[in-house]
Amino acid sequence: MTLAGCGSGGNDSSAEPELKVTGAYMPAPSMDSMAAGFFTVTNSGGADTLTSVSSDLSDDITLHSTKGGAMEEEKSFAIPADGRLDFASGGNHLMFEKLTHKPKQGEKVSVELHFAKSGTVKISMPVKSATYTPKTGH
Repeated sequence: MTLAGCGSGGNDSSAEPELKVTGAYMPAPSMDSMAAGFFTVTNSGGADTLTSVSSDLSDDITLHSTKGGAMEEEKSFAIPADGRLDFASGGNHLMFEKLTHKPKQGEKVSVELHFAKSGTVKISMPVKSATYTPKTGH
């Protein structure tokens, strides 16, 4: 006799994450010492966690959420399986502090996003006008 049904199912919670980062941008900073960054992570696989961010622009980059109008530093952000994580103006965002230089509109800032399972994802974050608002509704 053979034993049937012992294969792994297609709905495995330990599935590998499949991350795609889109819409990255940095509004041109008004100060020489601080800037913000925004992007969207779409995950078509298993869950992952954004644990940190690094860039040549700053050695001091922190993850922040905004709850009830108050900014709060976070240690990490979960990216749910088959879900998304939005970093947008007025919500979750990156804070770049102690900048090596003040990025100007038109420049591209190299950023590395560090994920618990997916490792490092390198993105290019274009510097947009200080009043730039991305179009919504994909």
